[in-house]
Amino acid sequence: MSSFQLNLNPLKEPLGFIKLLEWIASIFAFATCGGFKGKTEILVGCPKEGSDNKTITASFGYPFRLNEASFNALPDVNVCGVDWKTQVLIGDYSSSAQFYVTFAVFVFLYCIAALLLYVGYTNLYRDSRKLPMIDFVVTLVATFLWLVSTSAWAKALTDIKLATGHNIIQELTPCKHGVTCSFGSVTSMGSLNVSVIFGFLNMILWGGNAWFVYKETSLHSPSNTSASHTQGGISPPTGM
Repeated sequence: MSSFQLNLNPLKEPLGFIKLLEWIASIFAFATCGGFKGKTEILVGCPKEGSDNKTITASFGYPFRLNEASFNALPDVNVCGVDWKTQVLIGDYSSSAQFYVTFAVFVFLYCIAALLLYVGYTNLYRDSRKLPMIDFVVTLVATFLWLVSTSAWAKALTDIKLATGHNIIQELTPCKHGVTCSFGSVTSMGSLNVSVIFGFLNMILWGGNAWFVYKETSLHSPSNTSASHTQGGISPPTGM
C-alpha cells in the first residue's frame, strides 16, 4: 500500500472541491435538525372560576416524539382542575427525523474518509480500479438516499408544524369540555426549514459530483486507461 503523501491538488479539482462542499453541507444538515428544541404555548381560561388566563406549555425537540411531550403549567398546579401533564401533543415523527440525521452523520464520516484518500493517497486512488468504482457506487446511492430522507423529513416537518400550531386546540380533551383555550405561540422552526434546504442541496451536490467520480472509473474511456498503463502514462509513486 502506498504511504501517506499530502497532495492538496485534488481539492482544486471538481472531484475534491465538491467533496469538501458535501462535507460542509452534511454538517449543516444534521446540526440544524438534531439540535432543535422548541415549545408550544396555549392560553387556558376557566369560565366557572372567572380567573385570568394561564399559560400551558409543551416542550418538544429532536427526535420529535410529540406523543411524549406533555403540557405543564407554571407554577406547577392543576389549572381549571385539569392535570395537564396527562395531555400530550399528537404524533411521532422520530423515524423520519432520525433517518435524516443518521444518514447525514454517515455522509459526514464518509466525506472525511474520501477526502483523506484524495489528498493523502492520490496515486493509490487513481491507479486503482476498485476504489473509484466503489466511490461512484456510493455517490449514486447517497444521491438517492438524500432524496428519500429529505423528502420524508420535509413531510414530517409539515406535520410537526400542524401538530404544534393552531390545530392543537382541537385535539385537547379539556378544551372540549368547559375550558376556554386559545393558541398562544410556538417556537420558530426556521432552522428546521434550513435543514430541509440543506438536504436537497446535498442531493444536488452528490448528483452533480457523480459525473466527476464516474470520470475516474474504468467505465469512462476504459481503453484510454489501459493504454496509459501500457505506455507508462501513469508513473509509480516516488519517494520524497
